Amino acid sequence: MPPATPLPTVQRAPGTPALPQTPFRFIWYFVAQFRWWYAAMLAAETLNAGCGILIPYALSRIIKAVTTAQQQSLALVETLSVPLALFFALSIGEVLFGRLAGGIQIRLGPRQRQNVTRRVYHYLQYHSHRYLSNNFAGALAHRISETSMGVTQTLWALITEFWPIFIVFSVSIVLLYGAHPSLAAFVLAWAVLFIGISYLLARRAQPYAFHASNARSDTTGQIVDSVTNLASARLFARLGYERTLLDETLKRELKAVRTANGYSERVRWFQFSAAAVLKIGTLYYALQLWGRGEIGVAEFVMAVSLALLIINEARNLSRRFLEFFEFIGNVANGVHTIVRSHELVDAPGATAMPIHQGAIEFRRVQFGYDRTRPVFRGLDLTIPAGQRVGLVGFSGSGKSTFVSTLLRLYDLDGGQILIDGIDIRRLTQDALHAQIGLIPQDPTLFHRSLRENIRYGRLAAGDAEVEDAARKAHAHDFIIQLGEGYDAMVGERGVKLSGGQRQRIAIARVILKDAPILILDEATASLDSITERAIQETLDEVMTGKTVLVVAHRLSTIAHLDRILVFDNGCIVEDGSHAELLALHGAYWRLWRRQSDGFLPESLDGEARTRPGVAAAAAGTATTAAALPTRETAPADQPGPRIDPDVSFA
Repeated sequence: MPPATPLPTVQRAPGTPALPQTPFRFIWYFVAQFRWWYAAMLAAETLNAGCGILIPYALSRIIKAVTTAQQQSLALVETLSVPLALFFALSIGEVLFGRLAGGIQIRLGPRQRQNVTRRVYHYLQYHSHRYLSNNFAGALAHRISETSMGVTQTLWALITEFWPIFIVFSVSIVLLYGAHPSLAAFVLAWAVLFIGISYLLARRAQPYAFHASNARSDTTGQIVDSVTNLASARLFARLGYERTLLDETLKRELKAVRTANGYSERVRWFQFSAAAVLKIGTLYYALQLWGRGEIGVAEFVMAVSLALLIINEARNLSRRFLEFFEFIGNVANGVHTIVRSHELVDAPGATAMPIHQGAIEFRRVQFGYDRTRPVFRGLDLTIPAGQRVGLVGFSGSGKSTFVSTLLRLYDLDGGQILIDGIDIRRLTQDALHAQIGLIPQDPTLFHRSLRENIRYGRLAAGDAEVEDAARKAHAHDFIIQLGEGYDAMVGERGVKLSGGQRQRIAIARVILKDAPILILDEATASLDSITERAIQETLDEVMTGKTVLVVAHRLSTIAHLDRILVFDNGCIVEDGSHAELLALHGAYWRLWRRQSDGFLPESLDGEARTRPGVAAAAAGTATTAAALPTRETAPADQPGPRIDPDVSFA
């Protein structure tokens, strides 16, 4: 037999928990952290089950003493002190040990769920930007919840469901063996067949239950989707159509649920039939043995009582197996989804070295999201400390990739990126990101207060510093107009705010961070022209003394910068100031003209192609850049140059 293939070694980010890759090892990892609590709970469940199954034995001792008595008298009761004490002790022990196990469960369960959630989330935090882009945030959150619940449910199933059944079967067979070996053999054979068939039936029922669960999820998803878009359905007069769609989904769910329930009903037929076989068989066989004088009345009563207790414990064993497989499946899904190798990890010996100047150098950088299609092929670039640089080019030209690799959201295929002469791979990712401020085009906020969202830039900042940053970002005025001011909650991803308001909060957050390197990805795109001009002045002040990269969608916003880089197909095709690049009459000059005309060519070297609805407007408005006011110089009551809203330099 060939040796088992070992699991690949998981590359973990330093400091993250060493979570195992297989479901059972994963569960044991968390059991080991509370091993003594679980041992105590297992002992309590063992004693609880043992007390319960020994009660028929104590009862048989009492019955034996009663049936062998010569006459009825209260004096007889006094002679039953030992079996009566045993009966009382077992009855009380069953209650006490059962509640002790329950007490441990209700205290340990929440702690264990939180422990699993905390560690799996910690592990998830260090997955790469690529991983997070390929997985829905809601699905990952659901996986964490399912995994934490799955661990505790699996353990409860083992300790409180299957272990007591094992104790009951084992003790019953021992007691019956003491009464008569053939009774023990009969119950043992029944138990083996019952457990084996229950297991097989549960395995066969699992796909049906899975399909039924998926069908219920589809119905819930359909309802959520319909409710979310109820306003659209009403405005399009499609309320009846939505009900029809729901009816079709409900029909599919009903079919799947009926199939699963039908199979479950067949399983119940087996369970009830098997229980009847045990009851009738034990009663009949015990009567036969009693009739032949091989057992007494006490043993007869004990055998029948034990049979009834076994049936009570074993009832719905197939359902318990089915639930157990579901719990294990939930853990397996979470492990296989989240406990993967981290794509980006800090190099051994990486430090939190501070960045003082902010000089950036790309040295023979090779990178591609797919190695077969590189974006950068030996890119060389030096940006001195304190220089303000604009990045322009068409979509896919390499601007966003330039920023992403600088932020080390992806690792390079070759070459180096250095800041102040230090390879960014020698810095911890936290240290790198702590010293770069980013204002994205479409910022998202936490569902927390405005104060907390701004303070996220620097957690130690006081309220006065938070408000000062908000004033600089021109956010203070709209914040104080809200009912709760800075304590107002912004909603999930900031949905309670407009796009411009979210942008101003993001700007305030970065102002408060005060990092030596600043990256702006069309930071004022969501603002009106008046607010944009005011914030641009603030940003110019914030840029002082920092190395600044500005990804430009509107060229007018970067004309005043020290330097402009024109990207095309992963290469920097032009490099210089606004005036220098215009004087070249090259790629930047053509971009500037096309933007001023209101439309763009398909490529830097191609002929201009208009988009539907743009050609007509362009025909009457094609004017040189000098003849049209730019966005900065246009009076407040005059429109700036017409820009096709569907065309982007992103």
